[in-house]
Amino acid sequence: MFALNRKTKGEVIFDLANNVFMLCICFITLYPIWYVLINAFNDGKDAMLGNIYWWPRMFTFKNFEAVFASPGIMRAMWITVAKTAIGVVAHVFFTAMVAYALSRKDLIGGKIYILMGTVTLFFAGGLIPSYLLMRDLHLLENFWVYIVPVLFSFYDLIILMTFFREIPDGLEEAARIDGANDWSIFLRIILPVSMPVLATIALFHGVYQWNDYFTGMIYINNESMQPIQTYLYRVVAQSSSNQMMVAVQGSALTKTVTSQSIKLATMVVTTLPIVFVYPFLQRYFVKGMMIGSIKG
Repeated sequence: MFALNRKTKGEVIFDLANNVFMLCICFITLYPIWYVLINAFNDGKDAMLGNIYWWPRMFTFKNFEAVFASPGIMRAMWITVAKTAIGVVAHVFFTAMVAYALSRKDLIGGKIYILMGTVTLFFAGGLIPSYLLMRDLHLLENFWVYIVPVLFSFYDLIILMTFFREIPDGLEEAARIDGANDWSIFLRIILPVSMPVLATIALFHGVYQWNDYFTGMIYINNESMQPIQTYLYRVVAQSSSNQMMVAVQGSALTKTVTSQSIKLATMVVTTLPIVFVYPFLQRYFVKGMMIGSIKG
């Protein structure tokens, strides 16, 4: 038995090479994040001297104090939380509703609708037509521009539709015998038994809503309505970081913070929430994708 489990010399070398390769990939992936983190917690003036690679040389929270001294970041955070919460609920409900309809075998023209949706996976109208459409829908400078254009996703629909088709017909037939209509079946039977795949779609869209900066950059000019990721974009572009420096002029913070240290601290503040949440949600992503694909 021992001889059967013993690895050959070639297998040992192969495993060792794999481990070394994966360690290199992990280092290349994680070190830039670590570099931003340690410099965000380091004194800004001291960080300008360089040679900070592994640990903060002069640990401080002053950079974060300067970031939170700006009222813009808390307003942008509130916009992001609101659009993420509303967007996830609306997206999941609307996409599930369409997916349930398309999963019905007796739907007239169902194949045509699926073909039309499949085309959108490969072709898009482009930025200018999209902008003109948002303008005609009066969604420019409007909070609902974060919600309405992404209310439906055909990619998510495929996952949901595949799951709905695997639900036993007996459940629906029993409900109809008891007098339930299509809405009652959808709300009281289909949605409750589909919670794993609905949670996966919710997580997909939640991460998208949190990380989306493009919508706020293109369709919203009013800074008070822009989300946190668009705020971060403006900070990296320096205009807002300079405004922050002006805001802390005359206080003790000007002795320690710099425009660069404010940028790094803002990156940490804007990305840390989703970085903390994502590892706990990763297993639901994998599980939901398997549910929506293998059964089909």
